[in-house]
Parts: sequence; structure tokens; C-alpha cells
Amino acid sequence: MRNFLVILLLAAAGLSQTQPAAPPPAIDQENARQARQVIDQAIEALGGKFYLSAQDVTQGGRFYSFFHGESNSAGIPFGLVTKYPDKDRFEVIRMRNYHILFWTVGNVPAKDKADIVLIHNGNKGYEITYKGTAAEEPLDTVTYLRRRQHSLAMVLRNWIHEPGVALLYVGTGVTEGKPAQQVTVVNANNDSVTLWIDEHTHLPIKKSYSWRDASDKLRNVEDEIYDNYKPVQGIMTPHSVTRYLNGDMSNQRFINTISYNQNPPDSLFEANVTYDPKAPPRKK
Repeated sequence: MRNFLVILLLAAAGLSQTQPAAPPPAIDQENARQARQVIDQAIEALGGKFYLSAQDVTQGGRFYSFFHGESNSAGIPFGLVTKYPDKDRFEVIRMRNYHILFWTVGNVPAKDKADIVLIHNGNKGYEITYKGTAAEEPLDTVTYLRRRQHSLAMVLRNWIHEPGVALLYVGTGVTEGKPAQQVTVVNANNDSVTLWIDEHTHLPIKKSYSWRDASDKLRNVEDEIYDNYKPVQGIMTPHSVTRYLNGDMSNQRFINTISYNQNPPDSLFEANVTYDPKAPPRKK
């Protein structure tokens, strides 16, 4: 990874491979300064202090899932409340109107077989259905924690301030049909996230990161595309978020309602396991 970053930095600085393996400190500093400028512009475009100080976000809309890039659902109404830095609750419950989702029903159990509530609190995950509350499948929790660690909010609010972080300005190009500046953020563990920032609006267009699967050791790439930005309480908010896995569209969210700093109660993110879905059925 370190060799790759050196090559990437040389290319971004316009140096040929005949130059020394490590660029002079002045080039390092200029490249990092340029990357920091792009990131600072993105944060300011997103809302500056309003974006950075948001404590929670509540949203509702429709969710579409895909398999091998093909839609396998007609769109599901959803509600999602996130409380930074490590709590969220995702709900698909047919019995409710989603614009009043969290403030009128609290923890009323799911009743319909299609209802589902996913809760993440710290490093634990729970799944609530009409059967009760079960611990989330370990692989699903690992996937969720990986996405949270590489989320746009985590990168812009946390990563860039961590000791040992490196900011690399990669250059300009076109993504999603828009001219963009590309910046890679690398933390002290050599974990990286690449951002594409709109040259004109300075808003994030795309985010990308990769990891190796623990079972087959193959490299996977996950991308998120942000579109249809609208101002909400001083924060420019994408109302369309599309996720890709290894080049195939995996899911898409269209947001109808969204609000910040509603101070949701911690009880929304609490759960107690009531059954084990893998346990054999009891004999009558």
C-alpha cells in the first residue's frame, strides 16, 4: 500500500518514474495542501459548522435493492434515524406513515411478516421482526461496521483530524458526467477512502473504498454516488444515494423527508435479544 501511495503521489505531482522514489518534502507539502483545500471547500459547501456539528439525522423515503445490477424490488418505504457517532435505526414497517415515524410509535413491536427493524448501537447489531428480536448475522454486522467506518461523515468529521493521516491530491477528471477533483484520504492504518468533489459546487459526487474478503482474499470495491442535493437546515443534503459493489449497483435510496438535530431518545437504539433464529424449534 505504501509503495502504491508513493506512485500515486508522484503521478499527481506530475513527476516521471525516473525521479527519486520519494518526492522532495516541498512537493509532499504542496500536494497535501492542495488536497486539504479541496476537502475544506467540500466541507464548507456541505454547510461548514452546521454540517460538522450535526448530532443526528432522521430521513424517510424509498429503498431499492439490486442483484447483479438488476432491480429485485419495487421499492420499499423506509425510515432511518442516525445518531452520531455510532447509533442508527432502520425501519420498514407498513403500519405507519413515515413522516411521523419515530415520534409517535417508539418501540412498538413489528407485527406484519414484511416488517423489519435493524438497530446498530456501537459494534452490536439487532434484527427485529414479528418473531421477536435476534442478534444480527455476524457477517451483516461486519459489513455494516465497515460501511460506517468508511462513511462520508466519518471521513470528513473524523479521519482528516486523526494522527498520521495523509491527504493526497490525485488530480482532475470527470465522474458521473461532472468535472471533479479527486482526493484520497489515508489513515495511519493504511486504510483509504477516495472522494470525487464537484469542481463547480465543491459538493461530493462519489466516494470509494476497497477491502479484501476474509474468506477468499479477493479485493472488493464499494462506491457511493451522491446526487440531487438540497439545503436542509443549513446543510446541503443529497436526496439520492446509490451504492455500487464491484461495479454493480447494489442499492439506491431516494429521500423524501429529512431533518437534523431532532434529539431522538437513546431508547430507539436499545434492544434485547429474545430468540435465536438458528435454534431448533421446540417440540410441542
